[in-house]
Amino acid sequence: MNARTNPQAALRIVIVDDEAPARMRLRTLVESMAEPESEVVFEAAESDSTLSWLRANDADLLLLDIRMPGRGGLALAGALRSLARPPLVVFVTAHASHAVAAFDLDAVDYLTKPVRRERLEAALRRVHQRLHPPQAASAAPLLVVHDRGRVLRLPIDEVLYLKAELKYVTLRTAHHSYVLDDALAELESRLGPGFLRIHRNALVARHAVRALERRAGAAADEGWAVCVAPADEWLAVSRRQVAAVRAALADA
Repeated sequence: MNARTNPQAALRIVIVDDEAPARMRLRTLVESMAEPESEVVFEAAESDSTLSWLRANDADLLLLDIRMPGRGGLALAGALRSLARPPLVVFVTAHASHAVAAFDLDAVDYLTKPVRRERLEAALRRVHQRLHPPQAASAAPLLVVHDRGRVLRLPIDEVLYLKAELKYVTLRTAHHSYVLDDALAELESRLGPGFLRIHRNALVARHAVRALERRAGAAADEGWAVCVAPADEWLAVSRRQVAAVRAALADA
């Protein structure tokens, strides 16, 4: 079953039932529902004409009776597999005894007559969800680091900077500092292009750089330093990296 690409389009529904009053009731219920938006595109009293119509036309769902003259609903549901784009099936029947066989055919739902509006609406919602599965939210890239014997999974977009000092690397987020066992060069290869080398001992997230200034004092190497937000800390920038930092600020 191919998922539809337009979640805003109305569900195209075919009603198959040998009893005209049953078809009329289903049509009335379908047309009374605002959500999910649905339309009845074909009706039939038996299976063969339904299968012929489906070979030439597109539908999302069959509301399908089970006991009908000639080929029954279970047989029709099995025959749908021969179609290039078989519709989903919700069985609608007065007989509860066929439920196991129906779900063996991958039916979305099994409704018993008289069909209640809320049950049909729930079934149509399930059909819509099957056709348009929610897109999984893109997971934020993670940095797996070792902090004093612990293994941490930190979202990369939370990292402000990393600074190598003696044998360790300090990783700074807006709220925490971590002392890592990893080498700065190794961390740089895992962080990707979102981080900028500002000094032989420091990497800064591009999004966290707020200013580049000449500053006096211990924080400045040869006079240049960057302000890292939201920590509002100044980190030294080596002379050879000043041009790259300026370019990063200009591109932000």
